[in-house]
Amino acid sequence: MRKSLNRFIEDAIKENWSELALTDFNGDSFQYVDIARKIEKLHILFEEAGVKKGDKIALCGKNCAQWAVAFLATITYRAVPVPLLHEFKADNLHFLVNHSEAKLFFVDAAIWENLDPSVIDKVEGVLNIADFSLLLSRKERITEARKHLNEMFGKRYPERFTVNDVSYEDNEPDELALLNYTSGSMGFSKGVMVPARAIESNLQFCLDNLDFFHRTDSMISMLPLAHMFGLVIEMLHPFVRGCHLYFLTRVPSPKVILDAFAQVKPKLIITVPLVIEKIIKKRVFPILEQPLMKILLKVPFVDERLLAKVQEKIYASFGGSLCELIVGGAALNREVGTLLHRIHFPITEGYGMTECAPLISYVSHKESRIGSCGKIVERMEAYIDSPDPQNIPGELWVRGDNVMLGYYKNEDATAAIMKDGWMNTGDLATMDSEGFLYLRGRSKNMILGPSGQNIYPEEIEQLVNNLPYVTESLVIEEDNRLKALVYPDYESATQAGIASTTELSRVITDSVLQLNKELPNYSQIAGVQIYNEEFEKTPKRSIKRYLYQH
Repeated sequence: MRKSLNRFIEDAIKENWSELALTDFNGDSFQYVDIARKIEKLHILFEEAGVKKGDKIALCGKNCAQWAVAFLATITYRAVPVPLLHEFKADNLHFLVNHSEAKLFFVDAAIWENLDPSVIDKVEGVLNIADFSLLLSRKERITEARKHLNEMFGKRYPERFTVNDVSYEDNEPDELALLNYTSGSMGFSKGVMVPARAIESNLQFCLDNLDFFHRTDSMISMLPLAHMFGLVIEMLHPFVRGCHLYFLTRVPSPKVILDAFAQVKPKLIITVPLVIEKIIKKRVFPILEQPLMKILLKVPFVDERLLAKVQEKIYASFGGSLCELIVGGAALNREVGTLLHRIHFPITEGYGMTECAPLISYVSHKESRIGSCGKIVERMEAYIDSPDPQNIPGELWVRGDNVMLGYYKNEDATAAIMKDGWMNTGDLATMDSEGFLYLRGRSKNMILGPSGQNIYPEEIEQLVNNLPYVTESLVIEEDNRLKALVYPDYESATQAGIASTTELSRVITDSVLQLNKELPNYSQIAGVQIYNEEFEKTPKRSIKRYLYQH
């Protein structure tokens, strides 16, 4: 039986009234009762501002408890939240606020300082996301309501606000619940219209399948809340489960993350591969590369004991209570994945996209296979457009409850990927006889070789990324030849005594030429270009490929 999105939220608040809900790491904490009161006050403000069901309310700021409150208040009012990435430039934010027709705008004060209010002239009120104070009001009623909000709340609940006062209207399955603008590796932002049923289906899947995660367990929010994976799986899901969610509130560097893991001791971690790869490469690989260690790992019995020590070290790095680590957004480095599987570390890969709110495939770490992103999730089905889907990659099509309504004000873009209820993901994949999905890359990234061969740059990049002193790479086509763009690991190179960029470039180029011996002739790398700065990324840490393709 279907459970509406607002019923998930209402039940979570009522059933966990006195439990901790949201905490800013090293900052303020709020119980579910506190969240309920804040939601109710914002509902009063929305009413006074003339916000109707279906009106858009934009949100832009770094992850924090108040961001989550503003989002929950908007959803439960049955207005439509429009999460915008705080990394977006001012011109882009102006465009998206206008394009979405947002009536109200919650924003970080620091971001607001760089915006031009005259450009977003249809917005009637702007609120500081940190404390909900007014930054701009174009209606007297909004000004007065914000000024007297506590007084109005007191008049509405003269005795006290109790659990029985929490009541939110059910959503219709196909009503627009969320408008989320993509920031993909291919460029142009599109407004994904997410229906209530898609979020409900994703939440139900998490509740049914992540059975090791329980009420009052703790979790850390690391992914941007304006990104669908971070919003639904990492924020909404633990909230409706009755868990305690910590927001890092600042850039999640490896040190910040490891400090948080040590304090929070999460059972579930959801992140992108780059974060895990940095931790493993810095903390574990140097140990395994020691000459004595290489010899001992080849000795029966001894190798298992050594790997058990490695496993113990990695577990400790993640807080010591981890039951499962889910990575998504990009493929996990194969060398890192192989090591983690060998030591039976509870890691698994999921796959999804904004257009599916976000889940498409997943299996638990107990079933996971190296290189696979799991099986198609419940209430979804898929097919691969290929004459031999098990062996020849083809475009992956999906349909089901998780699929979007379409792109906002963009019928052409919608028609380009939707057909008879099916949606073209744009990803190339194969699927084995047991239903395990293997992604080969984006169809738009595929390079056609000199004799018509299909070259998947992501597969070559995985190999380049495993070379010494390489942090990340991009393989592009230039003058009908393949070229590797490389951002080096300067820290490791310096520690190894490689003093100059010229020497480092020579070492990496030599390694790439050696790698060519393992590659077919048509997919060999003809040139290497060293980059001094990290490649520009989307919030889910995918490289913005279009910026580097000539």
